Amino acid sequence: MVANQQTTPAPVMVEPAKSYFTTTFIKMFSAGTAASIAEITTIPIDTAKVRLQIQGESSTSIAEARSSLKYRGMIHCIFTISKEEGFSSLYRGLVPGIQRQYCFCGVRIGLYDHVRKMYGDTSQGKPKLLVKIAASITTASSAVLMFQPTEVVKIRMQAAGKKLRYTGTLNAYQTIFRQEGLKGLWRGTSTNVTRLSLVNCTEIVIYDYIKSYALYKNWMQDGVPLHFVSALGAGFITVMVASPVDVVKTRYMNSATGSYKNPIHCAVSLLKNNGVTAFYKGFIPSFTRLGSWTIVFFLSYEQIKKYLNA
Repeated sequence: MVANQQTTPAPVMVEPAKSYFTTTFIKMFSAGTAASIAEITTIPIDTAKVRLQIQGESSTSIAEARSSLKYRGMIHCIFTISKEEGFSSLYRGLVPGIQRQYCFCGVRIGLYDHVRKMYGDTSQGKPKLLVKIAASITTASSAVLMFQPTEVVKIRMQAAGKKLRYTGTLNAYQTIFRQEGLKGLWRGTSTNVTRLSLVNCTEIVIYDYIKSYALYKNWMQDGVPLHFVSALGAGFITVMVASPVDVVKTRYMNSATGSYKNPIHCAVSLLKNNGVTAFYKGFIPSFTRLGSWTIVFFLSYEQIKKYLNA
């Protein structure tokens, strides 16, 4: 009589969990890469937005500002730049733009999940909106304080017309430092902290909230359609909220030293000389650019994270 033999089940191979630092690096790298893809895709629109925002800045009255307009809208601006300066001019500022995206988005978006969890929102149950806002302001402010020079160089290179101010990206950093010191490289930091905090509070928080709430209510599955809807909603609201600060930021960073005492003086001068509508100059390219940028970014970001198993 043969005794019953018990078979021992094969051991289940469990993949070791990634360390905190590995996960953080993957998210920062994913955010920077996705942002760079979005930057390359949309920078011609962004260049048009910058040109539209700064035109008329030397005017001393609303009437003079309106009569001296060179560009009559986004499409006209893009065609005019291409005709007068060459198509490649639309991509001027791409190198510091990619530097900016890796630095800014690596911090403000790549670290967002960890800061949010550290503040008490673990994505379990109903989303905590105030915690998401606090986390987004923290990461946005940190990004600007560390990497503001990339923003200054990008805007100045985009704003230049036929008469180039710098021979290249490295020369731009060197020239600004030599002529204006560290203060010049960090010019407009307070304005950009305000702007990027608003952008983060709308772009990331609205995206995260729409996505997490839809999952919480079982309205949609976690996939490309949900990512697209969340990104579209986030992009629209972001432009509505951040456009006035974005205009002031662009003008202040591009201005010569001494043109404005501070960002508030820049905003007051803009209102006095150009009117309320000046705060929404370049709104169409802003929405076209940021809306498309947000969609391209979040779709890329989610897929890169999924591929890298972050």
